[in-house]
Amino acid sequence: MNEFNEFTIIFLFALALSVSVQWWLKLRQIHHVQHYGTAVPQAFFEMILLSDHQKAAAYTLAKTRFGLITLTIETILLLIWTLGGLLNYLDQSWQLLGWSPLWTGMAVVVSMTFISYLLDLPTNLYETFRIETKFGFNRMTLGLYFKDLLKSWLITLLVLPPMILLVLWLMTHAGAYWWLSVWAVWMTFSLVMLWAYPAFIAPLFNKFTPLEDVELKQRIEDLLHRNGFSSQGIFVMDGSKRSGHGNAYFAGLGSQKRIVFFDTLLEGLTHREVEAVLAHEIGHFKHRHVQKRIAMVAIISLANLALLGWLMQQLWFYQGLGVSTPSTHTALMLFILIMPVFTFFLNPIMAWASRRHEFEADAFAAQQTEPEALISALIRLYRDNASTLTPDPLYSAFYDSHPPAPLRIAHLVRQAPDMP
Repeated sequence: MNEFNEFTIIFLFALALSVSVQWWLKLRQIHHVQHYGTAVPQAFFEMILLSDHQKAAAYTLAKTRFGLITLTIETILLLIWTLGGLLNYLDQSWQLLGWSPLWTGMAVVVSMTFISYLLDLPTNLYETFRIETKFGFNRMTLGLYFKDLLKSWLITLLVLPPMILLVLWLMTHAGAYWWLSVWAVWMTFSLVMLWAYPAFIAPLFNKFTPLEDVELKQRIEDLLHRNGFSSQGIFVMDGSKRSGHGNAYFAGLGSQKRIVFFDTLLEGLTHREVEAVLAHEIGHFKHRHVQKRIAMVAIISLANLALLGWLMQQLWFYQGLGVSTPSTHTALMLFILIMPVFTFFLNPIMAWASRRHEFEADAFAAQQTEPEALISALIRLYRDNASTLTPDPLYSAFYDSHPPAPLRIAHLVRQAPDMP
């Protein structure tokens, strides 16, 4: 039996506090959306039908209530992996094979990853085939779902083992400051994946075809030219094959950078609205938001790895979380498991920074196109994606990477003084 210590108490206190706050925030969201879901807010009265507003409220309530269930399940699984001894049992089982510490560590990490995938499968299936289907968004069959899942697992099997072997080797052989080497490897890997994903991985799941609408393509190319922006191409993705949600995004780095529109987005927006949405995305690049986010991730990951470098030398870290045999791989997995508990209260800072970037991108789009076009596009997206217009302000501050609809639309209205 493992003997727990003072760190066990600290961990349990932090877990209880973060889970309690998350429950409180979700209950606030439920109460707020229920209260304001019966009538369209005055600012949207002429643009959103009551039926659409009520659908968005019902969708938000369903997802938030299910979020309470998943939060409870995730908390129980975290306790089972740590204090319940599941990680320790997995580690001890692999050690029985007598492999070297490096290969044992790789086996523990990979097997734990796939066990976690399997444990998450029931909730993912329910959300996709119950909630998303109920509100008309899911268009996947079970066959397509498991085909995608198999592809994801195969990619993980190709990428994860060599990456883990390299990281564990560096943690063991690169000296006291191994975390600097691991950080450099991790950032390099992340940048390579940003470059490679649109060209080599995304096409395994979706079909990307060049935009064929000549008039729209010309508008987009004119917008890109005005802003000195180049890309590998403008593509339409068959998002409707899997979901009714619409979106648009930039992906990739350098020569692999491309513009992608979901076909569901193009079906619902006019040319001027599509141009305004794209101008918003260009705004992120013109304000160097991508670079800023990469820099932020780099700083946070470096600090986390330095902290891990210290924690893995502390016996109480392992004992307090249910692991009997200290090792580099158990330190790594324990750290990954518990860090969200201790960093949860940083969420509002990260969300604030993201919302600020969204406001800046909106302002840029309002300068490059018509603010009215972006406003109408956003309202269509809120309606078509069943996004609530009335989130709880505190819940939104913790979780939402985008500003609430009333604040975002009001900000754009100020960019268009001629609007009524």
